[in-house]
Amino acid sequence: MLVAKPRTHSNGGRWEFVRIYGPAALLGLLALVVAYQFVGPPPPDRITIATGSRQGAYFAFAERYREILARDGVTVEVRETQGSVENIALLESPDSGVDVAFVQGGTGSYATGDELVSLASLYYEPMWVFYRRGMPHERVIDLIGKRVSLGPEGSGTRALAIQLLADNNLREDEIEISDLNGESAREALHTGRLDFLFMVASPERPSVRQLLESEDVALASFVRAETYTRVHRFLSKLTLPAGVVDMRADLPPHDVKLLAATANLVSRQDLHPAIVDLLLDAATEVHRDGGIFEEYAEFPSSRHLVFPQNEDAQNYFESGTPFLRRHLPYWAATLINRTLVMIVPLLVVILPLMRIMPPLYRWRMRSRVYRWYKRLRVLEGQIREGVLSSGDVEGYLSELKRIDHDVKNVSIPWAYAEQLYHLRVHINYVRETLESREQGAKERAV
Repeated sequence: MLVAKPRTHSNGGRWEFVRIYGPAALLGLLALVVAYQFVGPPPPDRITIATGSRQGAYFAFAERYREILARDGVTVEVRETQGSVENIALLESPDSGVDVAFVQGGTGSYATGDELVSLASLYYEPMWVFYRRGMPHERVIDLIGKRVSLGPEGSGTRALAIQLLADNNLREDEIEISDLNGESAREALHTGRLDFLFMVASPERPSVRQLLESEDVALASFVRAETYTRVHRFLSKLTLPAGVVDMRADLPPHDVKLLAATANLVSRQDLHPAIVDLLLDAATEVHRDGGIFEEYAEFPSSRHLVFPQNEDAQNYFESGTPFLRRHLPYWAATLINRTLVMIVPLLVVILPLMRIMPPLYRWRMRSRVYRWYKRLRVLEGQIREGVLSSGDVEGYLSELKRIDHDVKNVSIPWAYAEQLYHLRVHINYVRETLESREQGAKERAV
């Protein structure tokens, strides 16, 4: 009895390779393409920081940031402005070119949208109120009818001063607001053309020391400092200790209570995470040591923020400088961070496929040989168990001949040719078995 002849494969090993590896390659490529959509853009190599006046602390600190970021190949343009309010407007303007700005605490209400975020608070900014000696100065309402400099339009000084006036129900038209600012305002205070001068500045600023040393000018103490801090959470109560500015000259001659906001580093939400890390590294280097009012490592801080905190900045404060930035140059850490997302499809899709495909290909190649063994074993069993007649012998020989012919036409890579030759040896073995059985049958018949 003869078995049915199966359909012979005619596809070559190369086509089989394409059939097996082709879909896997396409799947891996698709995974990489999808992952690439999540690869962030490269960080900019140039940013612009809005500061304040050239004589102010914001400008000086921005210059130090510029030097630090230059070490990692990032160019910082320092832009002089009128101050915090103008800086907020520049950040909100898409055409201003400003990426980051120094902003004084308490000026967040000047923002018109919700796209601004704080990276960190940097240091305390005391509000200094200087007055001509002999002027009443215990309460804000003592300003009524007086000539007062509240700082330039667009500055944080003016914004905070206006807020203090409003807290005391004092209208702007109840005082004589002077247009004099900066050096001209300080000169006017000395000569008597001004009665009060408001300024938000670092105690290290030369103009503060000059006013403290003046014999006809004194520094007002905020007797209600605690009250203001309860009303406005962005304000802090500070004490300027007696003699801290100059112990020999006893400046100031007694402790002075001051109100202080904090300087914030502010950006838009889309600031590149790598630039956020660089700026916070620079802020740590510049502000960590503190000053007269700040403890060591008190700043930069995630407290006293003008706007909601940037998510990348929050991660920085929770985990510190990113691992790669601690051990690699900035460019290398940035490159690896951007390509990390590409490793996900490599681990999840491509590597498993690379492990699965070679065994699958080997199995497919060997199956093209092994499938004939089933047919050959069935034929051998029929030869060994049956009673051979001359018709059976002719049929079996014809079937073996067809098998041998089909096997010769099997296309298979040279790496798997050994299995093909073994199969042909086994076909000859079955043929020899058939011939031996036929010879034995003839001898018994004789």
